[in-house]
Amino acid sequence: MSNSKNCLEFFKQVSKLKHLERTGWVMKGIPHPETVSGHMYRMAVAAMMLDHSDNVDTNKVLRMCLVHDLAECEVGDITPHCGVSDEDKHKREMSTMSSLTSLLNPPVGSEMFNLLKEYEAQNTPESHLVKDLDKFDMILQAFEYEVSNNKPGWLEEFFLSTEGKFRHPRVMSWVAELKQQRLEFLKSNDPVQSASNSELKVSEK
Repeated sequence: MSNSKNCLEFFKQVSKLKHLERTGWVMKGIPHPETVSGHMYRMAVAAMMLDHSDNVDTNKVLRMCLVHDLAECEVGDITPHCGVSDEDKHKREMSTMSSLTSLLNPPVGSEMFNLLKEYEAQNTPESHLVKDLDKFDMILQAFEYEVSNNKPGWLEEFFLSTEGKFRHPRVMSWVAELKQQRLEFLKSNDPVQSASNSELKVSEK
């Protein structure tokens, strides 16, 4: 195939991510859940908010956000609940990424493949930060689903799975704000807490 045909085939393959629903939300029965590409998009937008004070290559972080789940266009969004070992998952993703990037000019394809390998290895500040953004976007989405469905605490398991696992100060500050807003949401929907607040307001009059 010509280079243009190869590129078009690559675009067709990765476009599947626009329709691939995230497994965790599907398993919770959430209607019309977030897609993999939607997840990566917000991660990339978050990466654009970084600056020199974050002590990372911000361009690499942004690009890594955009490729770290590309292989899911073929292997799907495999979670720990899917019964697939980490080793098997890794092999499938590496094989798919090798096939995908072979469609591209070597410098471009190699960069994408190397970014995924760096992310998977988790041995650089950039890969650590992308992992933080990955987890942060997940719990932010979980909170949004709790609010939109008016189900306080409904998706607690997603928050518990990330507890104590964030590393980067900026992301940790976002997580702290998110948890504060979630706590306020939980309190506002707690009948006992609401009654107590009402009594307090009456006594203050």
